[in-house]
Amino acid sequence: MFSLPLNCSPDHIRRGSCWGRPQDLKIAAPAWNSKCHPGAGAAMARQHARTLWYDRPRYVFMEFCVEDSTDVHVLIEDHRIVFSCKNADGVELYNEIEFYAKVNSKDSQDKRSSRSITCFVRKWKEKVAWPRLTKEDIKPVWLSVDFDNWRDWEGDEEMELAHVEHYAELLKKVSTKRPPPAMDDLDFTTTVVSCCPAELQTEGSNGKKEVLSGFQVVLEDTVLFPEGGGQPDDRGTINDISVLRVTRRGEQADHFTQTPLDPGSQVLVRVDWERRFDHMQQHSGQHLITAVADHLFKLKTTSWELGRFRSAIELDTPSMTAEQVAAIEQSVNEKIRDRLPVNVRELSLDDPEVEQVSGRGLPDDHAGPIRVVSIEGVDSNMCCGTHVSNLSDLQVIKILGTEKGKKNRTNLIFLAGNRVLKWMERSHGTEKALTALLKCGAEDHVEAVKKLQNSTKILQKNNLNLLRDLAVHIAHSLRNSPDWGGVVVLHRKEGDSEFMNIIANEIGSEETLLFLTVGDEKGAGLFLLAGPPASVETLGPRVAEVLEGKGAGKKGRFQGKATKMSRRMEAQALLKDYISTQSAKE
Repeated sequence: MFSLPLNCSPDHIRRGSCWGRPQDLKIAAPAWNSKCHPGAGAAMARQHARTLWYDRPRYVFMEFCVEDSTDVHVLIEDHRIVFSCKNADGVELYNEIEFYAKVNSKDSQDKRSSRSITCFVRKWKEKVAWPRLTKEDIKPVWLSVDFDNWRDWEGDEEMELAHVEHYAELLKKVSTKRPPPAMDDLDFTTTVVSCCPAELQTEGSNGKKEVLSGFQVVLEDTVLFPEGGGQPDDRGTINDISVLRVTRRGEQADHFTQTPLDPGSQVLVRVDWERRFDHMQQHSGQHLITAVADHLFKLKTTSWELGRFRSAIELDTPSMTAEQVAAIEQSVNEKIRDRLPVNVRELSLDDPEVEQVSGRGLPDDHAGPIRVVSIEGVDSNMCCGTHVSNLSDLQVIKILGTEKGKKNRTNLIFLAGNRVLKWMERSHGTEKALTALLKCGAEDHVEAVKKLQNSTKILQKNNLNLLRDLAVHIAHSLRNSPDWGGVVVLHRKEGDSEFMNIIANEIGSEETLLFLTVGDEKGAGLFLLAGPPASVETLGPRVAEVLEGKGAGKKGRFQGKATKMSRRMEAQALLKDYISTQSAKE
């Protein structure tokens, strides 16, 4: 789990705005329980603690989510529970809940961790489901169902008491929390909280979807960033075991591995630095471009996407001029050369300064302070992504151009940092290869390619004319052949559908079946069947089936593509049998 406030709404996670984010290399995590959300800000009046609950055959579980609580008091009676404490800011929290049904208060207990107070309340009538926690059919805003732990009861009864004991014991193990990772940590020692079987859908090397079996590992702390806010997740290792995906679930970070890890064990987490730094450069580059585009031309960013090879910022404008693009690129690179610092602050939800910070709203499950990243003198934005600490770390930004976006918007395509260097390396390699092939300098490449294109067009035109002349000649030869009649067959390796149609047009007979094919004799190709309309309509689909192909036709012609040209003799026999049968009938 990670203690950074992830201020991103679910619909922003796909491509959208940023939210609170860690700076540079790190993500500190809160204590073991992922479902705890610290209060959003201090207030002098008494407040309710955020509460999660779920139902089990023998117990009802409740979790009062308060970080670093003090003066904790829990009173469990047969029909109600009264909870009170103070949070880290000294705010008094108070919850009183009238239960849906009677409980056994003498066989109930509570356990406290640094992030929550969990209560195990024994039902008076076991194996009777509770549709809600409260007696009255109401839903307080501070009370939510813990869907992560809500499941069917089948097969659950015998394990529940052991689950309660294990849950309480695990709380004891991790309630004394070590300091979070430092901001420059590339590796970090932490504790495994849980490890559950899971599956991960990935894209294989052949481009097809694959499902990997493995485990979702939850850690007390992590230095790996989960995907969200337009930014992909980190990669790394846990005890040298590869982490294939890191995802956000509430305030929890799930690490997918293909090797299990023992809950309660100490592990070493390492970050894939190359991937992390690349994401830092692209994300900080996006913040900078967004701010400059808004400042220079009042162009608002509606979303962005950090792609595998390039990134795109969606701007709320139908088009951009080349001059606007050049001005933005010049301005952002000037600011990089000015070595402007990038800073991170945390603001309470009720801080007036929050209203002055750019953002597109907080998620429904947001709790705790607002994380703000600022480029000195340029921009302040709510964000939880990973960023550089100084714009000089971006090295350079290259805007590749624009593309038409959705909903009458424009996508600005850009590269930052090492991606620019890699792009230059690829471009230079291509330039050297073209120089060798075209036998001219880079400045003459375009003209040389234009000349080749013109020459190719002339050759194609000449070749087409020759092919047409050949088709006419073949048509006349077939027509004048002593074997003319019945079924006439012709196959050529070179040719196309136009070539076959010219032959059919020149022959122009509706009395003879003409079966033409072009392509590799043992591979794929094209076919055309021409002749009496009724016969062609009957035989065309059957020929396509024999050749394991597809086709269509009308007015005495059926043509299509074949995958098994090696079965031409079978198709020819089919046609001859048909002609023989028709002749016998006559």
